[in-house]
Amino acid sequence: MQFNIFKISRALLIMLTVFTVIISACKKEEIYEKTRLFRPVLNEELTAELNTIIVNMGNIREAVSYTLEVSRDTFATLDYTFDSDTSYVIINSDVLNGESLLWNTLYQVRVTAHASDPQYDSKVSDLGNVRTERFPSIMNIPSVDDVIDVAARVSWQVSGAAVTKIKTFTPADLQLSSPIAEYDVDATGQANGEFIVTGLSPETAYQIAIYSGTTLRGWETFVTLPAGVDLTDPNVIDLSTSEDVDAVSTAVAGAADGQIIVVKKGFQYNLPSDPLDKSITIRGAYGFGTQKAILFTTGNWNIADGATVGHIRFIDLELRGEDIGGDYVFNPNNSTDTNIGELTFDNCIINTFRGIIRIRSKVFVHNYTINNCIVHHIGGYGVFTADTDGAGNAAFDDISFTNSTFTKIHAFLQTRTNSQSLTIDGCTISELADPDGIVFRWRGAAGTLSNVLNGVTITNTVWGHAWDEGMTGNLNVRGLYAGLEATSFNIVNTYATGDFGFTAGSEIPGFPALTYSGPAASLWADPYDTMDFHFKDSGFAGKYDTGDPRWRTKL
Repeated sequence: MQFNIFKISRALLIMLTVFTVIISACKKEEIYEKTRLFRPVLNEELTAELNTIIVNMGNIREAVSYTLEVSRDTFATLDYTFDSDTSYVIINSDVLNGESLLWNTLYQVRVTAHASDPQYDSKVSDLGNVRTERFPSIMNIPSVDDVIDVAARVSWQVSGAAVTKIKTFTPADLQLSSPIAEYDVDATGQANGEFIVTGLSPETAYQIAIYSGTTLRGWETFVTLPAGVDLTDPNVIDLSTSEDVDAVSTAVAGAADGQIIVVKKGFQYNLPSDPLDKSITIRGAYGFGTQKAILFTTGNWNIADGATVGHIRFIDLELRGEDIGGDYVFNPNNSTDTNIGELTFDNCIINTFRGIIRIRSKVFVHNYTINNCIVHHIGGYGVFTADTDGAGNAAFDDISFTNSTFTKIHAFLQTRTNSQSLTIDGCTISELADPDGIVFRWRGAAGTLSNVLNGVTITNTVWGHAWDEGMTGNLNVRGLYAGLEATSFNIVNTYATGDFGFTAGSEIPGFPALTYSGPAASLWADPYDTMDFHFKDSGFAGKYDTGDPRWRTKL
């Protein structure tokens, strides 16, 4: 009986299986519409080895080939177009019909994946930019300290055959075939590995190449500076060869309104102390080398009571105090209306002051600009302080900080009266304000004297944590300590590091716009000891377009 039951169950199972197969066969087969291939994507970023480019794309199974296009002007024109049957491609002379890519050149690459039927080819995929490596060279990479307006300092490692000739070329002469000028390197230049190329034009780019006989040993691009001050101009006081420490004080005392004083590069002068009553520009002379002319003080400069000064400009200088607890560049306290139309620091280093400028009573600064500067080791009176209460007293109107670095500063900005505008753009800011210290302090009478009337704009800036000089472990700052109740904030493309934070209740509205998840030490090369703010983290999204441009990653 059990055997029969088993046979019946088995028969039923077979019938059910057959029935399922028949039903499945009768069911209409579902056909999906064929679509074009997905755009190719990279497995890893474009890379360069010597003067070749490596393209490592994800393999598209249905792709039968790929077309790659290479450009140097974002595809306004094409340098090369070629096909590949693999998703891993090395762009070299083998695929470029014997031609080679240029050295140290920024290229763009885009690609299209092809299906067996062309109507299903992918759309074009832009794979990005990559720069080929520098030609293997004994030539040193030039810095801004290796050019002036009409000359360039070319240097190299003394190795192998002597460098005997130098040639200049236009930037367009990519094959270095038509030199503009040639220079014979003398025995001294050969021994020292350095030669000054003269006869250049201001604000002009040159390719400068070095040779041993006819053998190319390397080349680099040099861009000369804008034309320097004409030292024979009667409006110029020429101290470019003076090594009298009091020469600047003497020159300012005798200068006419609006004159320009040019000081010797690398020499240290005393900052004047007699009250200023005229417009003046003090700037460093052009020259090779890193050391700027220095204006040094153990006290401060003042503005004459009741004076109207159109402009005060410091250009290409280092301004240095002796005491972070006591010195200022300016510290006027006047009883009669005193107006400074413009105070500008351009391409300067400013350090070791209690404050850069502190104004009291009837002193007014209408335009205050710091551009292309490095500001460090500033005390409790910060980058500026207006230190008298009440309407009609000391004020800063329009404030602009651009393309600059601010670090190791106890307090940032302080005033007891309204300002008109504040712009911070393209700046690197690190160790700004003590732990629980103050960033923005507008502390006049509530609602009337405590605002930036046309708002605060912070753009393209990278901001790190507090200056924890005492190693307390507290890295927070007070963003808004007092005032700014009716001030608008416009904050765009501005990052704070992961170890930045606000003391509770002091947050800046909308700050930061973006966050870098790691600490300052992971983002920057050496923010603490050498104040090197080049980006260490190659994965940082803002490496090309945020922070002081001197530290940005270059394409």
